[in-house]
Amino acid sequence: MADFLCLDVGSTWTKAALVSSAGTVLGTAQHPTTPPEVLTGIAEVTDRVHGHTAEVLACSSAGGGLRLAVVGQERLVSAEAAYRVALSAGAKVVHVSSGELDGAGLRSLRATRPDVLLLAGGTDGGDTKVLLHNAYRLAVNRIGCPIVLAGNTAVRQEALTLLHGTRRTVVATDNVLPDVGELAPVPARAAIRGVFLDHVIGGKGLSRGPRFRRLVRAVTPDAVLTGVGRLAALLATDQAGAVLVIDVGGATTDVYSAVSNLADPETHAVALPPDRRTVEGDIGMRWSAQGVLTEAVAERLLTDTEAAELAGPVRHRADHVTFVPDGTDDVDTTLAALAATLAARRHLRLIDGRLGPQGAGLLVLSGGVFRHAAPVQLNAIADRLRADPVLRPVLRNATVAVDRQYVLAPAGLLADAGHPTTADALLRNSFG
Repeated sequence: MADFLCLDVGSTWTKAALVSSAGTVLGTAQHPTTPPEVLTGIAEVTDRVHGHTAEVLACSSAGGGLRLAVVGQERLVSAEAAYRVALSAGAKVVHVSSGELDGAGLRSLRATRPDVLLLAGGTDGGDTKVLLHNAYRLAVNRIGCPIVLAGNTAVRQEALTLLHGTRRTVVATDNVLPDVGELAPVPARAAIRGVFLDHVIGGKGLSRGPRFRRLVRAVTPDAVLTGVGRLAALLATDQAGAVLVIDVGGATTDVYSAVSNLADPETHAVALPPDRRTVEGDIGMRWSAQGVLTEAVAERLLTDTEAAELAGPVRHRADHVTFVPDGTDDVDTTLAALAATLAARRHLRLIDGRLGPQGAGLLVLSGGVFRHAAPVQLNAIADRLRADPVLRPVLRNATVAVDRQYVLAPAGLLADAGHPTTADALLRNSFG
């Protein structure tokens, strides 16, 4: 049986995992990402894991990942539906607007420099005015990024005609909100992924030829989200509760939650997708370390005295992003616990705290700071998370695990490539 070389090309690191068809990790490696020719870093990690004969599956968040803007009709209905679809598409949502676009709205949209724009509006057979107005304004103002059209299907062709008149890339798909209260995220999510792969990643300045673009199958957070969703489904028969993943990086902290296995009666006008991701761009271990300190004080996770003691070490980390501690202080442990707490709090606020009646059954900590932490440090971080008054109700029954071999993205890649049995075996082998 063939092995699989799973690659994750990030802005900072290129990681590889060689996985057998039985779901066993045969080797891992990482190397600094090497723009403007990322294939150099890929070749290095491939050599290290001896993956030259394996089937290659790759994802990427290099070049800033996928920046997505949302334009909808009503803030609490179609715009909210589109935004919640974006949460499940591995995108960083950089702009959300509702209603008829005007000059100020267009300037605000353009300033966010989106890679893709998700245009929604109206339920099927419902209002058409706002969607057509926005399609016209986007066309005549030459917003240049590719557009995914996912609004009222009754005027799909008319909106397409308006947008195609400027020869832009437009992909039409099913309405994200076919009826009030009915969220349909899957077609739009697939369209966003396709546009990213076909029209965006090649323009990131990451490689000089077409080979890298052909290798990449998904934006990394989308692959991770797929892996998280499969993990939740696997654990559904073994334990109650959702899966919550907190990935703390140098610049951002990503949080993923999967509640696919939970019965959670919907009480909102727009349902949440079962698998969600949020990105906190001001919370991280190095570039965004100052943001952690600022927010921790604002949310009263630190006293003024504690913040003053941390100020110097935090400033040093922000100014020297390659700094590696020698293990004699616990600043990184404290920063990681604060970053994870702040990001998880924000995630829960966005989803209205809805992880089901059991809360999280499994909390997965991901990122180098957790992978390299000693057991006593990990225990301190887990205890701090469980003790937080906001997170305590969600984490009271959670088992804590560390994604030591970064298997969530490979599991998502394997599942999407038609190897679900291998993906599930990889997750079972890693998380029991």
